[in-house]
Amino acid sequence: MNESLDLVSKWLQTDLDEWTRRVVRRHFDPETGSPYWLKRKSELDFDPLDITCYDELGAFGPFPLGILRGIDPAELVPLAVPRPIAGRVWESGGTTGDPCRVLYTPEMTRQREAWRHWSFDFEGFPTEGNWLQATPTGPHLIGNGIPEVSSYGGRIYAIDADPRWVKRLIRAGKLAEADEYTDHIIEQIAMILRNQGIDYLNTTPVLLNALIRREPEMSAQLKGVRISGTHITPTMMRLFREVLGPDAIIGRSYGNTFGSSAGIRGPEGGELLPYLSNFPHITLSVVDKADWMRTVEYGELGQVMLTAMHDNLFLPNILERDQALRFDTGDVYPCDGVANVVPLQMTRSAPEGIY
Repeated sequence: MNESLDLVSKWLQTDLDEWTRRVVRRHFDPETGSPYWLKRKSELDFDPLDITCYDELGAFGPFPLGILRGIDPAELVPLAVPRPIAGRVWESGGTTGDPCRVLYTPEMTRQREAWRHWSFDFEGFPTEGNWLQATPTGPHLIGNGIPEVSSYGGRIYAIDADPRWVKRLIRAGKLAEADEYTDHIIEQIAMILRNQGIDYLNTTPVLLNALIRREPEMSAQLKGVRISGTHITPTMMRLFREVLGPDAIIGRSYGNTFGSSAGIRGPEGGELLPYLSNFPHITLSVVDKADWMRTVEYGELGQVMLTAMHDNLFLPNILERDQALRFDTGDVYPCDGVANVVPLQMTRSAPEGIY
């Protein structure tokens, strides 16, 4: 775990412009760059190798996510990585169509694990105790929390959840069936909590809220929870604190298949819930909903834009389906944060479901 903390400390001291040059040059190297970007180069009206700083990445325009639904994920990995490529292909939730896919090389998985360990330590979770992971698993990156928690310390139990089935039911207007499936998940959570002496629960805010409604006394016995998703509001956090008590640890994170961020401390009062991206590999901006080229002012609401800059994955300017407030991290961290993240628009055709 100390190795993880040292890695994050080093990453937080990274010069973002220098890192940008490194990643862009790696992916556009004529001999060892990534096949996808080398093919795209001829379509660009500038030479990517002339990019000198992070602020110039806007020249690429918003990344077309539809590409990730059909492309071989290995096409985005530089040829500098020996073939055949080892790693794990993760998929998005498929909220608005076929899932998007990206490949995480072992190096990328280790980076995410280090940031998770940093989060657990920052939030005050001990390196012992029994955990229950009650989230989607399978192709969903949130399920990687199982090895991330177990490598931090302690013993972990797990249940599965299929977010795509819930979303399908909601889109079809079968709300009773969707509630029935949620009840099925809560029953599994309650059974393990009842019988296995669980200290900490790793889940989504929607599922935690459902568990509290159904099993408030059992929920109150937890020593802590860690929640990930786009429904974490100040009102919900006050409810969680009221039920779990003042001494319980409540950690949170925000992210998706393309990149993650860690909950950090906001102003007293709890009306702002800020997050710090997994810098420098992931950066988050808040842009004008009508003009993605304009970054909003601090405290202003806008659309979240994510850029992934790994040695082995480059996805500039992903316009997310979320909105947030731009948060000033001051001198504490080297980049902006985002706060009070919620879905940009929720409809029956694009439901968030159990997230």
